[in-house]
This record gives sequence, C-alpha cells and structure tokens, in this order.
Amino acid sequence: MGKLAGQVVIVTGASSGMGWEAARQFADEGAKVVAAARREGPLQELIKRIADKGGEAISCPTDIAKREDVDRLVQTAIDKFGRLDVMCNIAGINAPYREMAVLTQEKWDRILATNLTGAFHCTQAVLPQMRQQGGGTIIHVSSVSGKWGDTSGAAYQAAKHGMTGLAYATMVEERKNGIRVSVIYPGLCDTPILRNRVVPVPREILDKAMRPEDIAAACVFCASLPLRTYISDLVIMPGGLQCVGQAVI
Repeated sequence: MGKLAGQVVIVTGASSGMGWEAARQFADEGAKVVAAARREGPLQELIKRIADKGGEAISCPTDIAKREDVDRLVQTAIDKFGRLDVMCNIAGINAPYREMAVLTQEKWDRILATNLTGAFHCTQAVLPQMRQQGGGTIIHVSSVSGKWGDTSGAAYQAAKHGMTGLAYATMVEERKNGIRVSVIYPGLCDTPILRNRVVPVPREILDKAMRPEDIAAACVFCASLPLRTYISDLVIMPGGLQCVGQAVI
C-alpha cells in the first residue's frame, strides 16, 4: 500500500513533463488521480499507462486560465471520488522573445493568466471542499525564477513571484482549517518548455539538468508528510549547474 492510498489528487499540467510524471508517481503511491491539461490526447495516454500499472486515474481537459474550466475540474474530482486531498498545480507557460524590449501586452497577459491567475483559480476552487473535509494540501510548482533574476523573462518571473504571495496568504488564512500550502521552486529541468527556447540549450547543460521525475518526487514528498507539518518552500536544483542565487542560463 502506497503512502497516499485512498487520497484523491488533482494534477494540472499533466499532459507532459513534470505534471505527467507527478500524476504517475501519485498513482504509484496509491492515490486516485484526476489529470488535467489543455490537450486531451496526451491525457488519455497517461490514464492508460496508469491503469496498465494497476492505478486509478481519470482525465479532465482543463485550461486553468479559465475559471469555469477549473470549477468543472474540481467538481469532476468530487463527483467521481467523493473527496479531494491534494491540488498539485504544475501547469505553466512561457513565450519566446520575452525580453522587456520585445515583451508585448498580449504575451504579458497570457503568461500571467495561466501562471498566476490560474494558480489563484486552482486555490480558490478547492478550498470549500478541503474546508468541509477538515484538511487538504495545495502544492504549487513555481520556479527559482520566483526567487532571483534570470533570463526567463519579466512576465514569467512576475507570475512566479506572485505565486509565492498567493501561497503565503492562503496558508495564513487557511491553516486553521487544516489546509497546507507548499511552493516548490525547481531549477533547470529538462522539460518541453526548456526545449522550446528560441536558442537551443546546449547538450552539455541538458545532460546535467534535473528530470521531471525529480520534481514529481518532491510533489509526492510534500503531500505525504504527516498533517502536523508542512513544507513552506522547497528549492530543488541540479547540483552540477546551480546553487542558491545563481542563474545558469
């Protein structure tokens, strides 16, 4: 029996990268998983892989920038499984040509709508059910870009800084209801968003970067701690490339 047997977990951004791996690892630990992302095809493949290993999961195509999508996602989880223990918010986007000299209002709005407003939607939508149950865990996967400056762009960094404020405020308000809020700040990780950069990341850097399964393991760790404790901030980086306060590329 896994560490999270019987728990119900929503994972956003589950169509690839960290979200895909988090959904698999939560299922491996016995959780019932609701996998959410905008692309339905990869979600169906993920559900099949989980089922083939004996896990239980359903998919729910979701754009977390849209509140109606998130409300439907949460209701789907409750209708199917009767409860909700963990919201693991991993969905995030960036854009090419994101430097201040060329950053457009449209790109700014789109990045903040998903990365920050989406995190707000995910948080607010799960709180009524978690309050009713007397507890729950919210995990936001942010970035070290929310800790110090790098080349990820002003919109991306502003959203990730904002996610920290959202998490801290939620924890202060909701801890009396047994609700925990954690923020994970990954350093360089070999994911599709990294490989889609305009200037390709050198092979020698990719070889030293973290893998999505590393971040997924951190998500499971935060969720599986005893309810008497919680992780506030977890910075996780590739040891061969980065240290605290240092941008790599």
